[in-house]
Amino acid sequence: MSDTSLPPDAQAPNGAVPPGPLLMNMQYTKDLSFEVPGAPEIFATLREQPRIDLALDVQARPLQQGGNVFEVSLQIRADAQVPGQNGASQTAFIAELVYCGIFTLNVEPNLVEPLLLVECPRLLFPFARNILADVTRDGGFPPVLLTPIDFVALWQSRRGQTSADTMPPPVANA
Repeated sequence: MSDTSLPPDAQAPNGAVPPGPLLMNMQYTKDLSFEVPGAPEIFATLREQPRIDLALDVQARPLQQGGNVFEVSLQIRADAQVPGQNGASQTAFIAELVYCGIFTLNVEPNLVEPLLLVECPRLLFPFARNILADVTRDGGFPPVLLTPIDFVALWQSRRGQTSADTMPPPVANA
């Protein structure tokens, strides 16, 4: 049975529907680490919500040189600190997650970077957020619920840093 609702030029030569501009082939947890260095004592002394420092990074790499299939990794680190004795902070837990997806891109070369560093991590984020919340809750702490991330701003700041790093220093006028 063929789909006649598509215009003839939108069908592949064999009558199949052509691939879209972005296809998520699969997603997976590449690395997951959860550490409670002060266990079990930390659970007896924990009196307040830990302060959580978050670090997030997005990386993309082609799976074949010159190909259109990429691995995109969303790397998240949550470092929870609680006030310890003598006013020094104590590590409550450290959670590290590398959540990846394999994506096929069928777009113009100028669109590859924004798709890989904005759209792909946006698709991966809800799954990574859920894993991080589950692992921290299952580890005996309140779940870490990440707020939505503006991947466009993250990408633009990364581009700004890259162009600032490659620009020559300003020349002073004498």
